[in-house]
Formats: sequence, C-alpha cells, structure tokens
Amino acid sequence: MGSPDSIGNYLIARLSDHGIQHVFGVPGDFVLGFDKLLENSPIQLINTCDEQGAGFAADAYARLQGLGVVCVTYSVGGLKIANTTAQAFAEKSPVVVISGAPGTNERIKNPLLHHKVRDFDTQYKIFKELTVAATVLDNPDTAFAEIDRVLAAACRYKRPVYIELPRDIVNLSGSPSYQRYSYPESSNPDTLAAALNEAANLINAAHQPVILVDVEIHRFGLQDALLQFVEKTNIPIAETILGKSVINEFHPSYIGLYEGAMGNEFARQYVETSDCLIMLGVFLTDLNLGIFTAHLDPKRSISVTSEKTSIQLHNYEGIRLQDFVQGLVTADIQRRETKLPNRSEPPTVFSPVANQAITIARLFERLNFFLSNDMIVLADVGDALFAGIDLLIHGKTRFLSPAYYASLGFAVPAGIGAQMAHPNVRPLILVGDGAFQMTGMEVSTIVRYGLNPIIVVLNNGGYATERPMLDGKFNNVLPWRYSRIPEVLGVGQGFDIHTEDELEAALLESQLHVESFCILDVHLDPQDTSPALKRLTYALGQNV
Repeated sequence: MGSPDSIGNYLIARLSDHGIQHVFGVPGDFVLGFDKLLENSPIQLINTCDEQGAGFAADAYARLQGLGVVCVTYSVGGLKIANTTAQAFAEKSPVVVISGAPGTNERIKNPLLHHKVRDFDTQYKIFKELTVAATVLDNPDTAFAEIDRVLAAACRYKRPVYIELPRDIVNLSGSPSYQRYSYPESSNPDTLAAALNEAANLINAAHQPVILVDVEIHRFGLQDALLQFVEKTNIPIAETILGKSVINEFHPSYIGLYEGAMGNEFARQYVETSDCLIMLGVFLTDLNLGIFTAHLDPKRSISVTSEKTSIQLHNYEGIRLQDFVQGLVTADIQRRETKLPNRSEPPTVFSPVANQAITIARLFERLNFFLSNDMIVLADVGDALFAGIDLLIHGKTRFLSPAYYASLGFAVPAGIGAQMAHPNVRPLILVGDGAFQMTGMEVSTIVRYGLNPIIVVLNNGGYATERPMLDGKFNNVLPWRYSRIPEVLGVGQGFDIHTEDELEAALLESQLHVESFCILDVHLDPQDTSPALKRLTYALGQNV
C-alpha cells in the first residue's frame, strides 16, 4: 500500500536509516493506514495493551538504541502518552511520537469529529510544550523536509519530538526537491581548544580531581570515550542516580554513586572535597543532588553538558559535549597514581535463613550477586530504585530508571523496550505493587512477543514512598495474587515469597526458566524501607 515515494513510506525509510527496528503503539482509525505500512515494512510494530505502556517501552528503547518510536491515534491515544513524553523530555530520551490525525479534508468547516478536543491543533499545541521539535505533515511539498528536521532535532538534542500525520496524507507523494536538514556536527574549533586547554591545566594542577558523570554520557553514547579518559588518567569516577551504570561499577576507579547526603558516604566526601570536579553531562536535579544536600563549588568545577560549558566561572559557547569528552581523551593530561581504599567485594554466597521473613535489605543483598553480565535492571520509582542504587551493575547502560521525572509504572513496559533493543539481554524488572497495578497488564505484551524478563514485585501493600511523608488510607492498594498471573495468561512461572529460603528457591528456578517470564511476589512489611528511601522521604516530608 502506498507508493515508494509516499510520505508514510518516506517516514518509515528515515526511521530505518536511524536504526529503528521496532515501533511501539496501539492502533486507532486515524493511524491505521500508517500502521499497515509499518506492518509491510522491515520495522516490527509492537502493539501494547495501552498507550502509556507503548510510550514507556519506546523510552527504554531510545535509552539503549539512541532513538525510539511510539505510534498512536489522535487524542485518545496521543494524550495518553503526554506523561511518557514529558518523562522523555525531562530525562533526555529521544522518542519520536507519531500520531495519526483527521485528514486535512475532514477539517473543513471545523466539524465535531470523534476524538477532537477543542480545535484540530489542540494536541499539536500540547506536544509542542513536551518536545524539542514538532510538526504536522499537512503539506506534501514540505513533508519530507519536515520529517528530516524533526528527526535531526531528536538526535541533536536527545529529547522527544512530535510528528502528526493526517490520515489522507499518508499515501500521497512528497516533493523530491528538498534539502535534507541537519544540525552543525562540530564545535567551534578555537573555543573547543581554549576550553580543553583550561581544563587540562586545572586537572594537572589539582591534588584530588574527580569525575562525576550523569545522564548525557548515556544518551550521547560516550561510555567508551569516558572509559578511555578514566584509564588514561587514573582519575576516580563517581556517577549520579540518573547516570547509574555509565561505567562498569566493578572498575577499580569507580568510587560509588554520588547523591549528596543520600548517597555513598565515601563518594560524597571525595567529590565534595575535590579541588577539581569534572562534571560531564551532569544536570543538577533535586534527586541527583540528594534533595539539595549536595555541596558542589562551581569555582572548583569543570561542567560540560550538551547545553552549556563552564570552567570555573568562565562560560564557553559553541562546544558539543561529544567533542569535549573526545578531546579530554587526547588532551595533555598527566596520569596520576591515585590511592583509593580497598573496596569490600560483594558477597558471593547468600545463606538464606529458613523461615526468616524477607526484608528489603536481604532482598537486595541477594539480588546484588544474582545479577550477571547478560542482565539489565529496570527499576521503577520507590525502593525498587532507591534500594537498587546499591546494586553493582556489570556493564554500561544496564540500569534504567526514571530517576528524575519519577513516573510510576515505567519498569514493566520498559522491560519490553529493553529486550527488543537488546534481545540477548534478560531484563530484571524491579517494581512496587502500586506501580505494577498501573502498567502490569503489559505482561500480556511480554507473553505475546515471547520475552522472558524476571519481574520482582515489592509487595508492601501500597505506596511505600508516600507513607513516611504523610500516611493515610490513600496509600493502600488492593492486594493482588501476583504469583498467579501466569495462570491467567497460560504461560510463565509465578512464585509467592515470604521468607529468605523461598526467595532463594525462586531466584534459582527463575534463572533456569528462560522460555518465558517469571514473576516473584515478594511480601514485605509495609514499614520496611531502605535507608536511602528513609532519607529521601524525610527530606520530602519537610515540605508536606
């Protein structure tokens, strides 16, 4: 359906050029024509149970592949992914939102078509606020150029973009006479050289330099260049909560996760007493800063993001983060002999106590050495994330979580996107019972596409993050029998876990059961939370 030079096929071809092999979405009448083109293309359309699930799956896919795509229908579909798009914007995840829409001819005289809100451009106006670039492909003469412009913006800024596709435009031919849009691909060479020279001089003169890395090292694919810089200079490295797993956390130069007073104490002391803090791709969010308990001195800092470069109190314009990080690798920065204290190795044996009730601490102690090189952790908000901070991650970008925007319901659908992006990596999904009840129906999608994550449900009867701040019946959820979900779906393994020995048996069996998903219903005391979550909720509770 549709000629090779149709607008719909051109959009699919450009997505393929960017490495897209999967698109996540839910069908609807305004987007069915484009869905059919996708079905007949090399790109696989993964239809999820709900649009929000599709949005979270596309977000995780984008974090791992460099670009993700969610495709929905007009308003009833599009507005359901406003939240997931907002998260992608806040956390710099390049998701392409494609929404079908009423045809241009259907809009004459402003009729009251189904799914319409106020005006035909209401959804477009909303998504302009949630994306870095947006377009309505209502003109065949400019459609190809607009597609290129918007996709280029997603790749340049690592933030979501919006493409609205009226259904009568999908199979029209676009104009071949257009100039492909691209953003400048290099830094100002003189400014870059001056910035690198000042940075090198500061680093070489410093007694205790330290590297602090965050989300943009993930997004711009700079992990390997970062590792070269670390191994060339032997400068210690810490990471933020949103930047977790930028580096293999068993690396000898890794000193821990920095999160102000909420994080690793050794990392906090080392970072805050450094006379040269090298911040790469770091955004000063409240969670990265431990609810503003961090003490970072800009006069002793080198701070470079995709948006701004500051060295001490000097600002440099026209520098790309990629060029600066690559420049550090080749800059004249001396190697130093840094003496770090010997870190205690994580336990290699977990000795379960028979009939001993499982706790958050013991659960994550066991998970810490359950992790392997072929696993990726998807952590939802709450203790799934905050207890998960202490997990030692084996590989780069193997820990995904909405650690700034903090939207519940991310982890289960994100496991779909992660395994589609990396089929040989098994997701370990950590999710609270409240978050699971929001998007857990996507286990159906997991079954449909033959995926095999291990899902650990932290079952504590509700919203444990909220209880220490201000408790009430509103924090409770209906208790589900999560371990019996495989009975509903007809596939999978479920485990009902109350004790340490039951956890041990379930993990060992899950490790061997690779043909489908496993779900572990881990019953926890509602008052049992991790030390990190206690510190967070205490700080947040001061403002309630």
